[in-house]
Amino acid sequence: PAVDIALDPLEGTTLTAKDMPNALAVIAMGPRGSMLHAPDVYMDKLAIGPGYPTDLLSLDMSPTERIETLAEAKGSRPEGVMVCVLERPRHQDLIAEIRATGARIRLITDGDVAGVIHCAEAAKTGIDMYMGSGGAPEGVLAAAALKCMGGQMWGRLIFRNDDERARARKAGIEDQDRIYRRDDMVTRDVIFAATGVTDGSIVKGARRDGDWLETETILMRSKSGSVRRLLYRQHNQ
Repeated sequence: PAVDIALDPLEGTTLTAKDMPNALAVIAMGPRGSMLHAPDVYMDKLAIGPGYPTDLLSLDMSPTERIETLAEAKGSRPEGVMVCVLERPRHQDLIAEIRATGARIRLITDGDVAGVIHCAEAAKTGIDMYMGSGGAPEGVLAAAALKCMGGQMWGRLIFRNDDERARARKAGIEDQDRIYRRDDMVTRDVIFAATGVTDGSIVKGARRDGDWLETETILMRSKSGSVRRLLYRQHNQ
């Protein structure tokens, strides 16, 4: 069958090098033409978990407005909202504004696919919202995961120069200011899988157990809403 495939063989190279949590090998697959062909540029991302009204938030809102709106929908004050942000110099002003609202913040060094996924399990992870810019292909992978788990996501491509705009046009993107919703980035049924490279909150990392090698994978499908956890063992010969 003709399919679209989005993948990142190592989402979190620095995490792996430093043996830090939540490095993953991730892949998503859907029917041909069902995934945004995102060029290798940045994407401004915003994500929340399931259970909220459709389009509760928007990328056109300020960070303060997003937090206050989500807090009201949760029935809490801004102090009851936890926001996940990639720790980068470009996010200094964003981080300062989030802190000024009184909201809590969790900074991650890498791995924003995992950061977005955490929003879908707020009761377990404590993370209510993801904000900030990161790789656009990773944004499509995160949207695929949320389509399986539930939750909302918005993304807008960021272009730093004419070369990046030309890459987008080559990928078939004409409206370069468009805001993509989750279901715009992944339009049809999708299968998503993530295998742990280092231990994390989603899956365990690859490990040795005596003469055996072990990995754990989470496998999800949007059509059925199924979530499976697979433990793979191979004898280390």
